[in-house]
Amino acid sequence: MGGISTDLRTGLAFCTRLPVAAPSGGNLGQAAWTFPLIGALVGAVGALILWLTGPLGPFVAATLAVAATTLMTGCLHEDGLADTADGFGGGATKARKLEIMRDSRSGAYGMTALILSFMLRAGALASLAAAGAGVAALIAAHAGARAGMALFMATVPQARQDGLSAGAGTPELGTTAGAAILGLLALLLCLGVGAGLLAALLVVLVLAGMARLARRQIGGQTGDVLGAVEQVSEIVILLTAVALL
Repeated sequence: MGGISTDLRTGLAFCTRLPVAAPSGGNLGQAAWTFPLIGALVGAVGALILWLTGPLGPFVAATLAVAATTLMTGCLHEDGLADTADGFGGGATKARKLEIMRDSRSGAYGMTALILSFMLRAGALASLAAAGAGVAALIAAHAGARAGMALFMATVPQARQDGLSAGAGTPELGTTAGAAILGLLALLLCLGVGAGLLAALLVVLVLAGMARLARRQIGGQTGDVLGAVEQVSEIVILLTAVALL
């Protein structure tokens, strides 16, 4: 139980901006199995906002729900998406791409990626809210996308020897399997068997595509790439829910 508590606090301290101090001796790679649970929590907060603001209309409620989840994570994944887009789009060499990704400023590629991400998530969620399926889909999207992060950490090598991803380490097989099982369960329970399985398959395809792109661009993964993986996976799950629910 002590190990589970340590992993949960480690995951919460990393994935959210909740007032949870990272425990001494916590290992982010070992705690990766908690990512889908924390994603479900973030999604549940967004779902609560979606429900409370429903009288304002589907689009306003969806926008506020996305804003709530963004505040919960401190724009962690959005920052990763923007940095990845800037680095992959603006750098000519691997070294230059990594240098750009470490720059806290956002360029045209990064801003465009962020605009598209927010528009797609809010638009998809508005469609789902209008159909009465927004709450479940939001929880599924956040849990499933964070399970994808754990799988990506376990299967794609680090692009550099320092930084967030390198410091986290590589999750072990049991940790990765735990994250995958929890993420799949969230998709099946929230979206149903058919839509849940299709969403899981599409997330796997996203991971494969992002893995190939990251290897070609910078030789592997970084913390920014993990953020981009979460964002793209979240969007894919929401769009799958729109198409099928």
